[in-house]
Amino acid sequence: MSMLVSADEGELRGDKVDRSPISQSAEEQRVADINWNRYIRARDNGHIEFIASAKKNDDFYRGDQWDPQDLAKLACSGRPALTINTILPTINTVLGEQANKRAQVQFKPKRASSQQSANTLNQLYNQISDINEYDWKESQVFADGLIQDRGYFDVRIDYSKNVQGEVRISMEDPLNIVLDPDAKAYDPDTWYEFFKTKWASLDDIELVFGEDKADLLRNYVDQGQYYGADSIEVHENRFGEFNIHPTDFHALQTGSLPEHEIRAIRAVRLIERQHKVVSQTDFFVDMMTGDLKLCPETWDEERCYAFAQQHKLSITKRQLKRIRWTVSVDRVLLHDSWSPYDQFTIVPYFPYFRRGKPFGMVCNLISPQEQLNKVSSQELHVVNTTANSGWKVPTGALVNMTLDELEQRGAETGLVIQYNPAAGEPLQIQPNPVPAGLDRISMKSAMHIKEISGVSDALLGQETPEISGAAIMAKQSRGQVQMQVPLDNLAQTRKIIADRVLSLIQQFYTEERVYYISNDSFGITPEEPEYKQIVINQKMASGEIVNNITLGDYEVKVSSTPAKDVFHETQFEEALQMRTAGIMIPDDALVQYSNLSHKYELAERIRQASGQGKKTPEQEQQEQMMMEIQMQQIKLELAQLTADVEKTQADTAETLESVEIEKRKIELEHQIDLMKIQIDAQKAIAAGSTSLRTTAMKAQTELGKAAMDNKTRLITSQIRARNDAKNKAKTPTRK
Repeated sequence: MSMLVSADEGELRGDKVDRSPISQSAEEQRVADINWNRYIRARDNGHIEFIASAKKNDDFYRGDQWDPQDLAKLACSGRPALTINTILPTINTVLGEQANKRAQVQFKPKRASSQQSANTLNQLYNQISDINEYDWKESQVFADGLIQDRGYFDVRIDYSKNVQGEVRISMEDPLNIVLDPDAKAYDPDTWYEFFKTKWASLDDIELVFGEDKADLLRNYVDQGQYYGADSIEVHENRFGEFNIHPTDFHALQTGSLPEHEIRAIRAVRLIERQHKVVSQTDFFVDMMTGDLKLCPETWDEERCYAFAQQHKLSITKRQLKRIRWTVSVDRVLLHDSWSPYDQFTIVPYFPYFRRGKPFGMVCNLISPQEQLNKVSSQELHVVNTTANSGWKVPTGALVNMTLDELEQRGAETGLVIQYNPAAGEPLQIQPNPVPAGLDRISMKSAMHIKEISGVSDALLGQETPEISGAAIMAKQSRGQVQMQVPLDNLAQTRKIIADRVLSLIQQFYTEERVYYISNDSFGITPEEPEYKQIVINQKMASGEIVNNITLGDYEVKVSSTPAKDVFHETQFEEALQMRTAGIMIPDDALVQYSNLSHKYELAERIRQASGQGKKTPEQEQQEQMMMEIQMQQIKLELAQLTADVEKTQADTAETLESVEIEKRKIELEHQIDLMKIQIDAQKAIAAGSTSLRTTAMKAQTELGKAAMDNKTRLITSQIRARNDAKNKAKTPTRK
């Protein structure tokens, strides 16, 4: 038997347990009282009504849609109570739309940041999202919002698996979160406070906050000094309800058992309050950009100054609203200190939000759903009463059955009634006709649900076959417009979460850390994704810090992308259509976009067959040898071509020299002829005769003709020489 027993168990067994008086300071008592009073104020200003509405909405989604008193009355009168749960497929359709549109977060550099650090943050955020299974949690929170009007995330640093701390994103029960009754905005940064409350056991209190706190609670309960049933649930022990040690039976019967041994605590209400208080605190200041960053509360002064010197920052003091974290149970203060975070840990999701009044989708569908159930039940009741309306039977007319048997079997098919003609024939009472328009009321109720939610038959996949595909797609598109409001608010929640994660990364991921990031993404990846290593805040020997994500200002961009399975199916269809249209999509890419079980192996085999796959070392060595041989052949051919060009150039130079000599010879002959003609002309002019003038004119004409002939012969010779040189240059001889 274990020797570790609680104080209550030890007392009931007769063991001596130290019950020394335990107390807390007046200041702690005052803070605990303030915490309880603030909780009561928030609880009584809307939270109680919200709990009742949220539970009713959840019941209607699950199909529990009848009031128990109404069910009892209908059962007593023998009337049916049908549940035609059209809320379930309506909400599931919207949930399916959200599941097909996953969040994609990107950080863009703004001030004192770089694209490299932004890329590192993108990869780190994706890893944090995968580790926390964010997509599944988002679907659950989205469902909480649609059904129970509110959904909540909690984003904080968790040290349970890593001593340096990791970002942890969790879900919260909407019934346990009590909002600030004065809040009017969606963003929690504008709130003054909020509460997280739940029922806990004394063992939980003792495990987390220590045995002294648990004993202090027991003392308050023993003295009857606690706030009431909503604060501490007390169980009065009685015979048969609580097992005590046999030696204490007599003391319990005689009333000599102490009061604290009779009264036991079942559960206590744990109130966790995060609220803002004006305080003066230290800030890191980047003198280049002017950006301010809050110094972590958990850092001492020495660490803050060391960090400032390392990153070339300065420290200044400013007043701002800081977050105070107070935890109490009844009159006992469990924890009260500054929050390690500069923002609330809670992140809300409200499908519809109007001036501080959040609401979901189910709350507006309850009234038409109740109408549909009641009208359908009444319609069935009318049909049943019509089928068995009753009989008129003369006294002594029945021969083969009694009146009780006729009452029970009067509506059976093929019933045979034997009667006494002398007494009279039994006659069936003609029922009243079914009220006109009763069936139309139920159809209108179902139509109201579709109109209010915006989920039409096209979105439900219930359109009739005669409607064209284009018309169905148009109706689906219009239906998605009405669902855009809750999806748009979900995008706002995603951005708040991304801002929270970025703040926690820059505030707590200050040391050098190594991460292995998967290459798996929405694109084509191998079946076993490769991993690459990234190091954040890496300090080099020169003092430079590489991938410094603690500083800088980034812009958060949030968009929606299809889920991976839907994305691959869409990519395969588009690639197949492009292939059909004549665009040369490679076979291996088409196979990788398919849903085949061994598609990556098949794609690799296709690449191997086409010579584009990964090669073995022997194949790579053989290809290297072939490349070297080809290079040698290219070098030899290049040397031969060089020699041919040089020879052609020499021949061209010789041809041009001979052309130049021929040109000079022709010009000399031309000059000689010209001199002869000029001499003959001068002789003719000197003679002064008419015949001489005629001869001079003829000579002049012949001179022009000769000049023209000489010029023509010169041009022809030049053209012929150039053509010969070009032909020799174009057709070099090879060995």
